Amino acid sequence: MYQTISEYLEYLELEKGLSQNTIDAYRRDLENFGQSINCDDINSVDRISINTYVRTLRENKLAPSSIIRKVASLRGFFKWANSTGIIDKNPASTLEQPKVPQRLPKVVSIKEIEEMLHNNLTPLQEVIMELLYSCGLRVSELVNLKVSDIDLQSKYVRCFGKGSKERIIPIGETAKNVVKKYLPVRDLLIKKYNLTTKLLLILENGRIINRQDVYNFIHSQGKLIHKNISPHTLRHSFATHLIENGADLRIVQELLGHSDVSTTQLYTHISKKRLKEVYFAINS
Repeated sequence: MYQTISEYLEYLELEKGLSQNTIDAYRRDLENFGQSINCDDINSVDRISINTYVRTLRENKLAPSSIIRKVASLRGFFKWANSTGIIDKNPASTLEQPKVPQRLPKVVSIKEIEEMLHNNLTPLQEVIMELLYSCGLRVSELVNLKVSDIDLQSKYVRCFGKGSKERIIPIGETAKNVVKKYLPVRDLLIKKYNLTTKLLLILENGRIINRQDVYNFIHSQGKLIHKNISPHTLRHSFATHLIENGADLRIVQELLGHSDVSTTQLYTHISKKRLKEVYFAINS
């Protein structure tokens, strides 16, 4: 079974173009399933063993979102194994996807964004904040940006999202200016440390920035406004503020790189919730 899992992960990487983080998540889910049912032969897996596994996850009080992800991993794996002829019958074909209560993403206000932006940031930190918020980038998209992905003259940034899907996002004047301010700083670091990287973001010690660096920085910025935030909070805020200011849902979908508009519709709920909060605050 573990050999089949390895072949599936290779398929996800080479043919589906999924990111390494996504592939690692699939690996953990599938290996956890194999260990839980103590089975080496994929052909002996049946619907009963899968149901028992899912019931165990619930009994162990695993978060509903984690159970949903693990079930999705199993459904994808067995569907692929069946389509390639590795197994004759898909034991997960009628496996229902658990439902989880919808939670609205956390967002910050425009005033709070401005407060964080006016905190004596370094040129690098300004770029991080601007590209996460004003372009709605995912943290993985941000750290993988190359210098050539940003066209200051045409005012756009090109990034590659989930499944290596390319999208073009316009950048405003402020974002353009902070990138323009940062590039000479980056050039000095390239010369100082004799670097050959094409990636955009470089720390002052010459190390290429990673996801954890960005998380740590954004978390520290959140302390200024007394909120626990992540890079994705800025992406949520970007989408919410666009919709609050009348942006078309389909355009926001395109900017975020969502394959399904129903994912983007979540931000209309946030906007309505915030509108109610303001109304009742005024009229209380």
